[in-house]
Amino acid sequence: MSKPKVLVTREIPSPGIELLKTECDVEINPEDRALTREELLKGVVNKDAVLCLLTDRIDGEFFDAAPELKGVANYAVGFDNMDVPEATKRGIPLSNTPDVLTEATAEMAWALLFSVARRIVESDMFLRSGEWDGWGPLQYVGRAVSGKTLGIVGPGRIGSSMALMSKGFNMKVLYSGNRKNPLLDNELGAEFVPFTKLVRESDFISLHVPFWAETKHMFSASVFKDMKKSSIIINTARGAVIKEDDLLEALTTGEIAGAGLDVYEFEPAVTEKLKILNNVVLTPHTGSGTIKSREAMSIMAAENILAMIRGEKSRQCINPEIFE
Repeated sequence: MSKPKVLVTREIPSPGIELLKTECDVEINPEDRALTREELLKGVVNKDAVLCLLTDRIDGEFFDAAPELKGVANYAVGFDNMDVPEATKRGIPLSNTPDVLTEATAEMAWALLFSVARRIVESDMFLRSGEWDGWGPLQYVGRAVSGKTLGIVGPGRIGSSMALMSKGFNMKVLYSGNRKNPLLDNELGAEFVPFTKLVRESDFISLHVPFWAETKHMFSASVFKDMKKSSIIINTARGAVIKEDDLLEALTTGEIAGAGLDVYEFEPAVTEKLKILNNVVLTPHTGSGTIKSREAMSIMAAENILAMIRGEKSRQCINPEIFE
């Protein structure tokens, strides 16, 4: 009896691949790049399941190309690349990889925050240039973190994790979202405040909201004008939560002090002028990029695929209503 056929649209850490191979024939994109649309649609033909990335658009056209499909597992916590209603209408389960990248992404948000505040990248490049001739009292003076106000926009798993990590820095924590977060209230004495108050009063603002229609461009020119001129914005959520042209304007005119970005509005493209600013630190969407996190993601995605192939509801199913 032939094994179920699974397409992995880009190579992932080996633990997940090895798990899939115990029950499936696995085809992996041999190139270290995202599949083109044509390659993706061709690759899913006759596949029972697909393990995909955020770069893969999973929509009606995709489903039409894969009539034998039993499920799709996203190697990511986000799933804005997936047409969930369309999949649900067709009875095709979808999944993601929440929880296992929470701490890694929160750590990256902190890494960006410190890198911008203390001008780490800028001063590192200066030192490597060979121009440094010794300590000076005005060299690369940055901004203090301890005792400042941290604003968390989206106090979900990752936002909460980042907020809790602020304990060691004696920071005041403000957060805005759809509801109060008792964990942050009890552990930090955090304040649940309106978005406008958070924007006006925070020294550091870290974004952790999902990308939906209502969060697109939630940070644009009018919001940047309301922020402190000394404030720094950090984004490890989704790029289009920030209107990049407006951010560029705010950074170049001094409306805000700096930005640390791991995601981009037109990813993988990045607004070119951002790359030349000294008050910006840019990383290539590596928020979940720890060995522990990426391997756990691969295992979780593989487990979801195996459950789908068996006709079972995976633990991380995005559209569980199809099983009701």
